[in-house]
Amino acid sequence: MDRPVTPSHRVPNAISRMRSAWISVLVVALLSGCAQLSESEEQRLREAELTARSLMAAWESADRALIEDLFWPEATYDDFPNQHTYQGIEEIIGYVDAMHAWADNVYMNVGKVHVTTSGAVIEWVFSAIQARPMGAVRVGTGQEVVTNGVTVIELEGDRIIRAADYADTTPMMLQVGGRIELPGGEVLEMGGANAR
Repeated sequence: MDRPVTPSHRVPNAISRMRSAWISVLVVALLSGCAQLSESEEQRLREAELTARSLMAAWESADRALIEDLFWPEATYDDFPNQHTYQGIEEIIGYVDAMHAWADNVYMNVGKVHVTTSGAVIEWVFSAIQARPMGAVRVGTGQEVVTNGVTVIELEGDRIIRAADYADTTPMMLQVGGRIELPGGEVLEMGGANAR
């Protein structure tokens, strides 16, 4: 049964709709305010991106002074592809120098840099010429090697306290003529020329 609509029924409904509209406006305003970063947060994001890009420039140039400026003296750098952690500036510089010991024409193409106020994730493509012995590869092949990966950095203040590299180095080994023998007799070689 329909209730007759009287002025006394309209007023509470109108007030209720008005209250709902105001609450909606307030929620939107609060959410919009939350999305705004403070000037200091925006500055930290810009600094995080600059630090991330500077790290990639240090990798490309093996610039010792830049590495010393970027890292805290007690920083760590995890090389996950090779399962090794470097502790302190001297070991971190050694990590970068070790790559330049076998590589010429080193190039770090930085893709996206995802920043937070306390760090960054850097997507990159590395390329170089394998000119001298490299680990198990005992000769310089003159081959170009290209691989991609990411580096994660954690900032403490304006310097890196921890960095970590994540990459698949298998393509590099194949690019210099390496072979990978799998259980069951399959062999992986560059160009998809798999043998048994």
